[in-house]
Amino acid sequence: MEIILKQDIPSLGYKNDIVTVKDGYGRNYLIPQKMAVVATPAAKKMLAEDLKQRAHKLEKIKNDAIALRDSMANVSVVIATKVSSTGKIFGSVNNIQVAEALQKQGFDINHKNILVKGDAIKELGKFNAKIKLHKEVEFDLEFEVVAE
Repeated sequence: MEIILKQDIPSLGYKNDIVTVKDGYGRNYLIPQKMAVVATPAAKKMLAEDLKQRAHKLEKIKNDAIALRDSMANVSVVIATKVSSTGKIFGSVNNIQVAEALQKQGFDINHKNILVKGDAIKELGKFNAKIKLHKEVEFDLEFEVVAE
């Protein structure tokens, strides 16, 4: 079943993408939740017209994302966390803590756009996170987890 996404869905695609999903997933979840519409020829035609009209706005958003990526190129992120006497972290560090550390430095990035390898970090050291600022703009951010 072909559908047009009405919002960004991390594992599926971005807003206004035409994707193919299983019939049950589309009919029973995405369409009733108003996350997508069926990609009929009329809906595709309307989508094409909307995208044509919004092309210059999308270009500005992409340029803003590129500028943000360039401004974050030399940012060093250090996350302090509580550690046991053996050096093991209490709990874990995930994308939410990375987003909070970036927010303290003045970068407002949604935690859903940050992908930490393995979802959670349970030890001290240096790690990488992939940050998606736009459909076509993403970069790797190196951060360090240290003892508090």
